[in-house]
Amino acid sequence: MAKESSFKEMVLTLLVVSIFASIALAGVYLVTLEPIKTAKSAKINEAIKKVVPAFDNNPGADVYKMAVDGDTIRLYPARKGGELVGTAVETFTNKGFGGHFTLMVGLLPDGTIKSVEVLTHKETPGLGDKMEKSKSNFSVQFEGKNPKTFKMMVKKDGGDVDAITASTITSRAFTDAVNRAYNAYMKGGKQ
Repeated sequence: MAKESSFKEMVLTLLVVSIFASIALAGVYLVTLEPIKTAKSAKINEAIKKVVPAFDNNPGADVYKMAVDGDTIRLYPARKGGELVGTAVETFTNKGFGGHFTLMVGLLPDGTIKSVEVLTHKETPGLGDKMEKSKSNFSVQFEGKNPKTFKMMVKKDGGDVDAITASTITSRAFTDAVNRAYNAYMKGGKQ
């Protein structure tokens, strides 16, 4: 009988501890939810400023979405004096060495790439992470290029893009994400 009583007490104790742990975890989640959203929004706004010409509207308020390849692309039109000066496109790829990553691609009204910023990635440090401007000049080669005339493939595949050394997969994925942004913009993103 002592074993049975002991077993019931252990189960009850485990149940009580689990309930308190769940409540504590839910509390931490609720406390951190808003600061995480604020930080993500600030990162998006900063990226928009970096990839499009100077603007006087709030691109975040004018954002519109397009369903592309089973995911969503967000387009942030930047205007100055009511005239479109560029569009920041939050794009993605699932082809990275580390899987999914997101970019902010700034396009001028004619589709020319102004700039590209990396938002999120899980690429290998020291290799694939060289797509970030702070680590190499890889993304700079896209600036001023129009995908209409610039072959958006790595040179190994017959394109015009110089791949990151030892990171061809990341380079192909980066190009895929930029192409996705350009195609979405050209299909209906010019607002």
